[in-house]
Amino acid sequence: MDATRLLDQPLLVFIVSLVGMGLAAWIGGSFSQGLQEQTSEVRSAFGVIQTATLTLLGLIVAFTFSMALNRYDQRKNLEEEEANAIGTEYFRADLLPGVDPAKLRQLLRSYLRERILFYTVRDSEELAQVGARTARLQADLWSVIRPQATAQPTPIAAQVVQGMNDVFNSQGYTQAAWWNRIPMAAWLLMTLIAIWTNALVGYGTVGARGGRGMLLFLPLAVAMAIALIADIDAPRGGGIRVSPVNLLSLAESLNSQ
Repeated sequence: MDATRLLDQPLLVFIVSLVGMGLAAWIGGSFSQGLQEQTSEVRSAFGVIQTATLTLLGLIVAFTFSMALNRYDQRKNLEEEEANAIGTEYFRADLLPGVDPAKLRQLLRSYLRERILFYTVRDSEELAQVGARTARLQADLWSVIRPQATAQPTPIAAQVVQGMNDVFNSQGYTQAAWWNRIPMAAWLLMTLIAIWTNALVGYGTVGARGGRGMLLFLPLAVAMAIALIADIDAPRGGGIRVSPVNLLSLAESLNSQ
């Protein structure tokens, strides 16, 4: 399984992270006897290094979480903009002379259904079919308004054309936002720092009373944080996903007319 597919499954990310960091802590703990044999000055210096590394890990996790949350907010905002663009063009359908408003609105309803499916479908093959149908509907929508807009280039026609451009552009922006994921370099950096930090904590903890029992605490906390980040960053994986609430509301409103 490649890294991208792994990151689309937050539960698996949690398990892999917990095992990997737990193993790092255990390996670090197996060498802890060497620290206990050092002078108090050396142990004090090690404590400073351990604290600094933990702080760095916290900053990296917080930074990556912020990246994921910003991308999630962007996907949510673009869904709202897409619904607004489709709704606006739907009500402009009868402004362009020579265009059958019923046909244009029917195409927009079909297009709206495909856009809702884009947000809800998980299967890659079905998603490809949704993309193909969306492209065909865009071509059909453009072919309906283009001849009349070209024949009568009035300000009203320009508004209808601009509205259709907004519909198409909003779909493109949404697709780009769903492709915009946390870079693999950021994941790699966070993973390496997390493993190294857990190894240091294991190295400094086992010698303490009940230290081996504490080896799971940090790996568990960091694994949960990483799994949450993966969940937010995966548009179609996990439980935290953008729901097409605005598109669904628009569809309900149009169907009631």
